[in-house]
Amino acid sequence: MRSITTLDLQYAHRFYGFQGEAQYLHGHTGVLTIEVEDTIEPGVNMVFPCNEIQKTAWEVLKNFDHALILRQDDPLLPAILKVYEEQGIKDGVPANKMKGPAFSTELATAYPDCRLVVTKETMTVEGMIKIVYELLKDKLNIAKITFTSGVNAASQEYKPEGTIDRCPLCGVTLNENGVCPKCGYRKQ
Repeated sequence: MRSITTLDLQYAHRFYGFQGEAQYLHGHTGVLTIEVEDTIEPGVNMVFPCNEIQKTAWEVLKNFDHALILRQDDPLLPAILKVYEEQGIKDGVPANKMKGPAFSTELATAYPDCRLVVTKETMTVEGMIKIVYELLKDKLNIAKITFTSGVNAASQEYKPEGTIDRCPLCGVTLNENGVCPKCGYRKQ
C-alpha cells in the first residue's frame, strides 16, 4: 500500500541553450507528489504518516523553494553571484530562515544561504524527479514521484527495496538506535 503527499515549490530557472521561450529566466509553482510504499504499520494503521513524509522531504527540498535554479555552465551564474556579493546577500541575511542543509550530489548542489541550486543538467520536470529521488531514496521507500510545473509534468515509478523500521505508536521512522524521534518509543 502507499501513502501519498504533495509539496509546493516556488522557484525560478531557465533552459540555458534551449531554442524557445524557456531560455529566458522565469518562475514556476511546482507541485511535487511523493508516493511511499511499505506494509501498513499495525499500531497506527498506515504506511507512513503523510505529514512525516512532508517533514522528511521538506527538510532538504525547501532549498528549492523561492530559489534560483541554474545549470552549472549557465553564464548567468557568475553574474548572479556577483550581484548577490555586491548586495551583501550572497552569504545570506538574517531574514533567510527558510533553508535546509546544504547538499551536493552528482546532479545538484544547494547553496541555501543565497537561495541558489546549481544543477548538472537543465532543470526540467524530469530533472527535478531525478534530483528528488537521489536526495530522498535513503530516507523514504519511494514508489513514485510526480512533478508538475506549469503545463509540464513527469512521473517516475521505482521499486522500493525492503522496509523501513517504523514506530508502532506514531508511524515515523525509528532512528539507528531503534528510538522514535517523535514520541520516544524504544524498540524491544
